[in-house]
Amino acid sequence: MKKTSGNKPSANKFWRFIKKNGLSILMGIAIVILLINPNAKSWVLRQSMRSGLFNASIDAKKTGIPEQPAIDFDFKNSQGPIQNTESLRGKVVFINFWASWCPPCRAEFPAIQALYSQFKDDPRIFFLMINEDNDLSAAYSYLEKEKYTLPLYQAKGKVPDQIYTGTLPTTIVLDKEGKIRLRHEGIANYGSKKFLGQIETLIKE
Repeated sequence: MKKTSGNKPSANKFWRFIKKNGLSILMGIAIVILLINPNAKSWVLRQSMRSGLFNASIDAKKTGIPEQPAIDFDFKNSQGPIQNTESLRGKVVFINFWASWCPPCRAEFPAIQALYSQFKDDPRIFFLMINEDNDLSAAYSYLEKEKYTLPLYQAKGKVPDQIYTGTLPTTIVLDKEGKIRLRHEGIANYGSKKFLGQIETLIKE
């Protein structure tokens, strides 16, 4: 009398389940990876940026935000003394609040690097990349690993709510008078031809 394996029905049942639910299982695995892996999240967001869904645009005149008597704040890099944004009058100021652990920040960084590479030698624009990592060494390690050359700063003291309320990433563009011409919370493509052109126009104002 031929014996049958007691595990065979269970094995067949298992593979039938896999065949029937394979797509759902793969989607579930992908979602888990996206939830726990910052690199995976940033990669997906970066692909979305290429579709044009996250294009940034500088207001030609006003942002609609009521003018405030002061929107300046202190900042510093690892070597220099504390400075204030008021000292940057006469320059266009591109401000970005970011952290190395933030997937949307990682996703938009290549676009910001492209913008910086285009204008880094132009004295009429200042790039103020404000890092929000608790451990500054993590930020330096991230920049070095990804070969980004953007300057790194930290805010000192209170940053006005008109500028930053805690959402990462947050990007602000100030004109030469210190007025807000762009304020955007969340991911955006700052390396597009349209945005590069708008920065060039703002610099010439």
